[in-house]
Amino acid sequence: MSLIVVSPLARIAEMAVRHKAREMISLLAANQDFHRPAVIQAERHLKLTMNDISFAGTGDLIAPQEVHVAEIIAFARDWDQALPLVVHCWMGVSRSPAAAMIASLAVAPDDDDDALARRLRAASPFATPNMRLVEIGDEMLQRGGRLAKAVKALGRGADADGNTPFALPLSLGEPSMP
Repeated sequence: MSLIVVSPLARIAEMAVRHKAREMISLLAANQDFHRPAVIQAERHLKLTMNDISFAGTGDLIAPQEVHVAEIIAFARDWDQALPLVVHCWMGVSRSPAAAMIASLAVAPDDDDDALARRLRAASPFATPNMRLVEIGDEMLQRGGRLAKAVKALGRGADADGNTPFALPLSLGEPSMP
């Protein structure tokens, strides 16, 4: 079953063990240190440093960049889909859902952007994907604006406590429960 498990930082070990994941993408601000779960292979752990902001030029904060999205795409395309991929940020609400959508389209480019957005919302009423990541991903994956439009149509997710992981199936019909 091909799933991308989206998690807040506080629950990555639990989610990795529960889903038998061996690969992970981390999207955190500089100096947010944490321990990689032992079940995640060190060589299959992509760590990206960025803040959850939608535009560059905000003091010392690091906005998502094209290089970050290129790394997400390359990592996803090299992912062994036999086991789930864990994608996390601090709360599992903005950066990681955006990265999960980008990773999903990187490995399933024929997927419909609107259908992917609907699966995201069905899996999480809280997800509000970071639009800067989404827009860069849309461009780099040559979606022609469809991904950004689909995510904008979702609107803002419900208020979240940052403790609600979810699973995004790569194709319709797969379960979305963590």
